[in-house]
Amino acid sequence: MTSSLPIIERRRIEAELLKEVYTTLVERHGKEEARRVVSESVRRSSIAQAAQFAAQAEGGTSLQSFVDIQSNWTAENALEIEPLHRDATHFDFNVTRCRYAEMYKAMGMGEIGGLLSCNRDGSFCEGYDPKLKMTRTQTIMEGASHCDFRYRYEADAQT
Repeated sequence: MTSSLPIIERRRIEAELLKEVYTTLVERHGKEEARRVVSESVRRSSIAQAAQFAAQAEGGTSLQSFVDIQSNWTAENALEIEPLHRDATHFDFNVTRCRYAEMYKAMGMGEIGGLLSCNRDGSFCEGYDPKLKMTRTQTIMEGASHCDFRYRYEADAQT
Protein backbone atom coordinates (compact mmCIF):
# COMPACT_ATOMS: atom_id res chain seq x y z
CA MET A 1 0.00 0.00 0.00
CA THR A 2 3.01 2.25 0.24
CA SER A 3 2.89 4.92 -2.39
CA SER A 4 5.00 7.92 -3.16
CA LEU A 5 1.80 9.95 -3.29
CA PRO A 6 0.99 11.37 0.17
CA ILE A 7 -2.42 10.31 1.49
CA ILE A 8 -3.61 13.90 1.73
CA GLU A 9 -2.98 14.27 -2.00
CA ARG A 10 -4.77 10.98 -2.71
CA ARG A 11 -7.76 12.25 -0.72
CA ARG A 12 -7.78 15.51 -2.71
CA ILE A 13 -7.85 13.59 -6.01
CA GLU A 14 -10.58 11.25 -4.73
CA ALA A 15 -12.59 14.23 -3.49
CA GLU A 16 -12.56 15.91 -6.90
CA LEU A 17 -14.40 12.92 -8.34
CA LEU A 18 -16.58 12.27 -5.30
CA LYS A 19 -17.75 15.88 -5.32
CA GLU A 20 -19.35 15.29 -8.72
CA VAL A 21 -20.71 11.89 -7.69
CA TYR A 22 -22.25 13.45 -4.58
CA THR A 23 -23.79 16.32 -6.56
CA THR A 24 -25.28 13.87 -9.06
CA LEU A 25 -26.67 11.67 -6.29
CA VAL A 26 -28.24 14.68 -4.55
CA GLU A 27 -29.90 15.74 -7.82
CA ARG A 28 -31.26 12.27 -8.53
CA HIS A 29 -31.99 10.84 -5.08
CA GLY A 30 -31.83 13.64 -2.52
CA LYS A 31 -29.28 14.66 0.06
CA GLU A 32 -30.02 11.92 2.60
CA GLU A 33 -29.56 9.11 0.08
CA ALA A 34 -26.47 10.80 -1.40
CA ARG A 35 -24.88 10.96 2.05
CA ARG A 36 -25.72 7.30 2.69
CA VAL A 37 -24.18 6.17 -0.60
CA VAL A 38 -21.01 8.24 -0.19
CA SER A 39 -20.64 7.14 3.42
CA GLU A 40 -20.96 3.44 2.58
CA SER A 41 -18.66 3.73 -0.44
CA VAL A 42 -15.94 5.46 1.58
CA ARG A 43 -16.36 2.91 4.40
CA ARG A 44 -15.87 0.01 1.98
CA SER A 45 -12.87 1.69 0.40
CA SER A 46 -11.32 2.28 3.82
CA ILE A 47 -11.72 -1.36 4.83
CA ALA A 48 -10.15 -2.51 1.56
CA GLN A 49 -7.23 -0.09 1.90
CA ALA A 50 -6.70 -1.15 5.50
CA ALA A 51 -6.55 -4.79 4.44
CA GLN A 52 -3.77 -3.85 2.01
CA PHE A 53 -1.82 -2.20 4.82
CA ALA A 54 -2.44 -5.23 7.05
CA ALA A 55 -1.13 -7.61 4.39
CA GLN A 56 2.14 -5.66 4.37
CA ALA A 57 2.60 -5.68 8.16
CA GLU A 58 5.72 -7.71 8.83
CA GLY A 59 4.93 -10.33 11.44
CA GLY A 60 1.22 -9.55 11.28
CA THR A 61 -0.84 -6.72 12.63
CA SER A 62 -0.60 -5.33 16.15
CA LEU A 63 -1.00 -2.02 17.89
CA GLN A 64 2.67 -1.33 17.17
CA SER A 65 2.30 -2.06 13.46
CA PHE A 66 -0.67 0.34 13.43
CA VAL A 67 1.35 3.04 15.20
CA ASP A 68 4.16 2.48 12.70
CA ILE A 69 1.97 3.34 9.69
CA GLN A 70 0.53 6.55 11.15
CA SER A 71 3.19 8.59 9.38
CA ASN A 72 1.28 7.92 6.16
CA TRP A 73 -1.55 10.18 7.37
CA THR A 74 0.64 12.84 8.94
CA ALA A 75 2.97 13.21 5.91
CA GLU A 76 3.19 16.72 4.45
CA ASN A 77 2.13 18.07 7.87
CA ALA A 78 -1.39 16.87 7.11
CA LEU A 79 -2.11 16.43 10.81
CA GLU A 80 -0.69 18.08 13.90
CA ILE A 81 -0.86 15.60 16.75
CA GLU A 82 -0.67 15.97 20.51
CA PRO A 83 0.36 12.57 21.96
CA LEU A 84 -1.45 11.72 25.19
CA HIS A 85 -0.92 8.10 26.21
CA ARG A 86 0.62 5.02 24.78
CA ASP A 87 1.18 1.58 26.24
CA ALA A 88 0.90 -2.01 25.04
CA THR A 89 -2.85 -1.78 24.47
CA HIS A 90 -3.65 1.94 24.12
CA PHE A 91 -2.71 4.69 21.68
CA ASP A 92 -4.35 8.02 22.54
CA PHE A 93 -3.77 11.38 20.89
CA ASN A 94 -5.52 14.55 19.86
CA VAL A 95 -5.33 16.08 16.41
CA THR A 96 -4.98 19.82 16.91
CA ARG A 97 -4.79 20.77 13.23
CA CYS A 98 -6.27 18.85 10.32
CA ARG A 99 -5.29 19.87 6.82
CA TYR A 100 -7.78 17.29 5.50
CA ALA A 101 -10.60 19.37 7.00
CA GLU A 102 -9.04 22.56 5.66
CA MET A 103 -8.71 21.03 2.20
CA TYR A 104 -12.32 19.80 2.01
CA LYS A 105 -13.63 23.17 3.16
CA ALA A 106 -11.46 24.97 0.58
CA MET A 107 -12.84 22.64 -2.10
CA GLY A 108 -16.39 23.58 -1.07
CA MET A 109 -16.92 20.13 0.40
CA GLY A 110 -17.03 20.92 4.09
CA GLU A 111 -20.58 19.57 4.25
CA ILE A 112 -19.38 16.06 3.40
CA GLY A 113 -15.76 16.28 4.55
CA GLY A 114 -16.55 14.09 7.54
CA LEU A 115 -17.92 11.41 5.24
CA LEU A 116 -14.82 11.55 3.06
CA SER A 117 -12.22 11.61 5.82
CA CYS A 118 -13.39 11.11 9.41
CA ASN A 119 -15.70 8.30 8.30
CA ARG A 120 -12.62 6.28 7.32
CA ASP A 121 -11.01 6.13 10.74
CA GLY A 122 -13.19 3.57 12.50
CA SER A 123 -13.72 1.44 9.41
CA PHE A 124 -9.97 1.37 8.83
CA CYS A 125 -9.69 -0.54 12.11
CA GLU A 126 -12.17 -3.14 10.81
CA GLY A 127 -10.06 -3.85 7.76
CA TYR A 128 -6.68 -3.59 9.47
CA ASP A 129 -7.26 -5.76 12.54
CA PRO A 130 -10.62 -6.47 14.22
CA LYS A 131 -8.84 -6.33 17.60
CA LEU A 132 -8.12 -2.64 17.01
CA LYS A 133 -10.95 -0.41 18.28
CA MET A 134 -11.28 3.35 18.03
CA THR A 135 -13.33 5.82 20.03
CA ARG A 136 -13.68 9.45 19.05
CA THR A 137 -16.23 11.92 20.39
CA GLN A 138 -15.43 15.03 18.34
CA THR A 139 -13.68 16.22 15.21
CA ILE A 140 -12.29 19.43 13.83
CA MET A 141 -14.32 18.71 10.69
CA GLU A 142 -17.49 19.08 12.79
CA GLY A 143 -16.27 22.32 14.38
CA ALA A 144 -14.51 21.04 17.52
CA SER A 145 -11.17 22.46 18.65
CA HIS A 146 -9.53 19.06 18.18
CA CYS A 147 -10.19 15.43 17.28
CA ASP A 148 -9.87 13.01 20.20
CA PHE A 149 -8.55 9.67 18.96
CA ARG A 150 -8.51 6.81 21.45
CA TYR A 151 -7.35 3.45 20.15
CA ARG A 152 -7.28 0.25 22.11
CA TYR A 153 -5.98 -3.13 21.07
CA GLU A 154 -7.99 -6.01 22.45
CA ALA A 155 -5.35 -8.70 22.24
CA ASP A 156 -7.63 -11.32 23.80
CA ALA A 157 -10.54 -10.57 21.48
CA GLN A 158 -11.78 -13.30 19.15
CA THR A 159 -11.59 -12.52 15.44
